[in-house]
Amino acid sequence: MAELLGGLVGVAVMIAVLYFCVWLFVFLPADMARARRRDPVIWVLISIVGSPLLAILLLIALGDA
Repeated sequence: MAELLGGLVGVAVMIAVLYFCVWLFVFLPADMARARRRDPVIWVLISIVGSPLLAILLLIALGDA
């Protein structure tokens, strides 16, 4: 029983980590780009190829289109 509970906790943690990574790499830069009237696809690609921090900082620095 303890092994089953440990396995379920592990699966729940993995799902939470996956959700956070998708939010960080896709949804956050896309929402920020959309709010600044910029193309979300380009900024998601920058986030994936470069880093989410780079995309976020560039979006903040560039401001509105």
